[in-house]
Amino acid sequence: MTLHPGSASTPDPTGVVDLNADVGESFGRWQLGDDDAVLPHLTSANVACGFHAGDPLTLRRTCETAVSHGVVIGAQVGYRDLAGFGRRYLDVPTDELAAEVLYQLGALDAIARAAGGRVAYLKPHGALYHAVSRYEEQAQAVLDAVLAFGGLPVLGLAGSPFLAAVRSAGLEAVAEGFVDRAYQRDGTLVPRSAAGAVLTDPVVVAAQAVELARSGEVRSLCVHGDSPGAPGLVAAVRAALAEAGIPAGAFTSA
Repeated sequence: MTLHPGSASTPDPTGVVDLNADVGESFGRWQLGDDDAVLPHLTSANVACGFHAGDPLTLRRTCETAVSHGVVIGAQVGYRDLAGFGRRYLDVPTDELAAEVLYQLGALDAIARAAGGRVAYLKPHGALYHAVSRYEEQAQAVLDAVLAFGGLPVLGLAGSPFLAAVRSAGLEAVAEGFVDRAYQRDGTLVPRSAAGAVLTDPVVVAAQAVELARSGEVRSLCVHGDSPGAPGLVAAVRAALAEAGIPAGAFTSA
């Protein structure tokens, strides 16, 4: 599997690989994923910030659970699009998007600190994750918010133009690979609308995790918390990494 090694972040010299998942995405009576079963297997947690998913009580409980398991908390920021789960591109003005990302960072950090943790990194969600590599203005808005917040490591797709922009802004760029998504030849993800885009077989997912970890092109592996059977997938990945002699650990401190 070739991503784009020239644009990847510097691999951890100790060989440690981070394992993250999107969590905190339930809203009111609408439950998404099984965070309590997923979190114990993670080293980092991409916690929703209430714009694409998540409500304040869900976010507080998620942060408390993450802290109890020693999992590093990251802010998964997205478009203000609860109805579309943040998976629809929105042409938001640069200054407005920067303010909204900063708002999400501040809100989640307050909740995380109340739970005994803090927001230690940022990862864009859904449509914003892909938009920041296509639209320079949107990438700059996200980075402006991170800089205004005081600076954080930024997690993004290995080989993406966005990670190059992160480094240019003087921030730590962390290259990410997806263990439960199919890749195209150019290193981009197969669109979710295509057949086979989401991988659900634990054996296949675990094998892809080990392949990505051994490639040296990524520092963090992602399992989507809303994927079918996510707890089993995360457990399979941790077991496969251990069997392959690849230690799991967060890329930044809590």
